[in-house]
Amino acid sequence: MPVTPSTPEDSSAPTAIPGAPRTSGSTGTAGIPGSTGIPGSTGIPGSTGIPGSTGIPGSTGSTGTPGSSTGTTGSHGGSGVLPVLAEVVRSGFVEGHHRGSLVVLAADGTVELALGEVAAPVFPRSSNKPMQAAGVLRAGLDLAGERLALAAASHSGEVFHRDLVQKMLVEHGLTAEQLQCPADLPLDPVEAEAYLASGAVRDRVTMNCSGKHTAMLAVCLQRGWPTESYLDPEHPLQRLIHSVVEENAGETVAAVGTDGCGAPLMALTLTGLARAFRSFVLAAPGSAERRVADAMRTHPEYVAGTRRPDTWLMRAVPGALSKMGAEAVQAVALPDGRALAFKIDDGGGRALGPVLARALGLLGVDAPVVARIGAAPLLGGGREVGEIRAAF
Repeated sequence: MPVTPSTPEDSSAPTAIPGAPRTSGSTGTAGIPGSTGIPGSTGIPGSTGIPGSTGIPGSTGSTGTPGSSTGTTGSHGGSGVLPVLAEVVRSGFVEGHHRGSLVVLAADGTVELALGEVAAPVFPRSSNKPMQAAGVLRAGLDLAGERLALAAASHSGEVFHRDLVQKMLVEHGLTAEQLQCPADLPLDPVEAEAYLASGAVRDRVTMNCSGKHTAMLAVCLQRGWPTESYLDPEHPLQRLIHSVVEENAGETVAAVGTDGCGAPLMALTLTGLARAFRSFVLAAPGSAERRVADAMRTHPEYVAGTRRPDTWLMRAVPGALSKMGAEAVQAVALPDGRALAFKIDDGGGRALGPVLARALGLLGVDAPVVARIGAAPLLGGGREVGEIRAAF
């Protein structure tokens, strides 16, 4: 059976949404706004629209998903319920929903589409890693190529990931015992099965954030900063990263928490997260931000893994920068400055692909990889009987 890592940084167990409200459709039995396949549902917006959303051609804003926000104020609206971004359809029956918030930026940085609370802070989780890697570069560590991509990674724990982390530790005079990320299994379930079958056990190097932690330790050693406290939010490195996050997001960090790997975690709005990714792809050549973006886009398999959507997207769409985060967060920027960020409110990672594919379509990305990312079949008796699909 597939093995789920004990401390998932970028994976989330699917969860149901208890108490999701149902609204009567126009005819027949009760339906779900924006859903299809149930008599009485109002259908997919385009003809009816989503109140408070912007940038969907043909929408009227008069009917649609209740509780969606108006503009980018971060308000749920009167009902206090976020809009449905994805629905779970089994045998033609809509059995569940994933609600959330999503923002799409135009090439000039203006908000083109806002659904839900795009101006309310969230923890971007590992979608913050490009900014953390840029902070390490600004602190003075000279990384490039695969090593820099791995410093911004939530790697799958494949053999080539583990080998490069070990090499980086040796190159900088470090040991795995100095890493303060928890010991873990490979993030990728296929790799985890092979790893366990080989007799291996949970290890810090295998944990998906080990590249980031190695880079953080390396620059602390180089600067003469304390290595034992490198994860303290008041450590010089973490204070520098904090400023890099605020500078690129164009807003003040709303809260500081602790990520799954133990590193400080800065809360941003989804709009700020999208702005940060946009700033990385538009940054001047040679800047820390541009160096990180270029390394990630040139070596995407080191950012994620061979079976991961971030890798597929950056390989297939020239100039795209993509990074997911735990609790179903995703951010993407295209080389012309178009960008998106979203979060599935219940942390349901199974909805990431369909929502990302739909959002990429709204950005104008037309490539076969979009269908690959969006495919989320549901099985029954070993055969496909339904799907998770975008509902906006």
